[in-house]
Amino acid sequence: MPCAGRYVYAGCSMGNGIIKINNLIKTARYLKKNGVRHTYYAAKERIEEERNSDYYYKEPSEEKLAAQRIESAAYTALFSIVVPAYNTDEKFLREMIDSVCRQSYDKWELIIVDASTGCIVENVVKQISDERTDKSIKYIRITENKGISDNTNVGIASAAGDYIALLDHDDFLAPDALYHMATALHGAEQREITPVLIYTDEDKYDDNTHCFISPHRKCLFNLDLILSNNYICHFMAVEAKLMKKLRLRGEYDGAQDYDLVLRTVGDLCRTMTPEELSERVIHIPKVLYHWRCHVNSTADNTSSKTYAYEAGKATLEDFCRGQGWPVEVKHSLHLGFYEITYLPDILTARKDVGIVGGRILDRRKRICAGAMAEDGSSLYLGLHREYSGGSTHRAAMKQDVAAADIRCVQVREELREEFEHITGLPYVERTVRCRMGRGSRQIRIADVSGLSCDEAGYRKLSMELGRAARKHGYRVLWDPQITIDINQ
Repeated sequence: MPCAGRYVYAGCSMGNGIIKINNLIKTARYLKKNGVRHTYYAAKERIEEERNSDYYYKEPSEEKLAAQRIESAAYTALFSIVVPAYNTDEKFLREMIDSVCRQSYDKWELIIVDASTGCIVENVVKQISDERTDKSIKYIRITENKGISDNTNVGIASAAGDYIALLDHDDFLAPDALYHMATALHGAEQREITPVLIYTDEDKYDDNTHCFISPHRKCLFNLDLILSNNYICHFMAVEAKLMKKLRLRGEYDGAQDYDLVLRTVGDLCRTMTPEELSERVIHIPKVLYHWRCHVNSTADNTSSKTYAYEAGKATLEDFCRGQGWPVEVKHSLHLGFYEITYLPDILTARKDVGIVGGRILDRRKRICAGAMAEDGSSLYLGLHREYSGGSTHRAAMKQDVAAADIRCVQVREELREEFEHITGLPYVERTVRCRMGRGSRQIRIADVSGLSCDEAGYRKLSMELGRAARKHGYRVLWDPQITIDINQ
């Protein structure tokens, strides 16, 4: 198992001042696509992120894994892990299978669907299966390679588990991945809740330097963030009955996981409040999936599957049509990230959004207010307006937040009485010049010039308005494209 049982630092791939050639290639492509200014800030931010990273991954000790086995022995959930394989490198294949076999939670089956042109996958799986005394590894050979979705569907159809998880043939799991998923399911069961989807954090494993890098620390389910990028990605498991009903769709090959996530939550978005939906989609805040970076992987070479980004755009358009939202979907500055433009006003197009907020910049062109977390703190505080928030680009994406700063909000008509009650002001809008992407335009926001507050006062009122919106079942949507200066 790569780097098993020891610390590995994120910076080691840059440890001797060696800049990966692939980073230079990415920068050149980014420059061609987005121009000098955006490329300068993107490269500057990436260098700062790598320099300041103190990430390491350490496997749980054998003692801890043994304790997990005892603790989870009474849990009942069976996981079916489906792996579509195609001419997989033998080393990668063995490490993937080993990572499943080493799970501290033992109620699983591994289903390998092989569309390879040769016999390497079949021979390796047969050897490992013969060495095991159980029948937990299933091998399915298909004679025709119909694409990743159709191939995976063969495995989904044969799955016997309560939840079906997807694992790429060249990636691998942390040894406690299924334990944490089973524990989360057990907790939901105690609350009489049946989750539809469970997902974990992930990182990347650099096959050249043998280091774990680029941790992706995800958030609780966030509808508008998933509409900007498939941040859920790996490792995820879907309730088996629903997965078998939905299946993967071949027309979205390359973004089939994204399509699956959107369809999994699609019906629930129309019938549940954000709080209810968050109970059905569970996030486990632990790095439990290792996405291998090698020369042919999407993780290391974003141009290796450019068709995937077009497929992601298409599945996003399909989702919005299903919700009845008139939109235009475009690629953002960053590959795999999208920008949705609502053709009418967003508050008209979407009945689930109660407040739309933007970001406020100080004199140094840094974020001083805008999106707020549950504790009232400002998200992305101090970030330069040209920065995207690191490799996840989260600060540049629309997303649902607990509250938005009251000095830069639009409020739907049904909530304006709440606004007036909280602020003591009539709801009147004023026009401001707003920076939007590469240009600017005029927008209308609530006029709060009648307030006399310090920053703590604005924060208190903003949180009260956010809570009121969510109490009434509305989302508070933060759009970083809406940008005003502190003095406006």
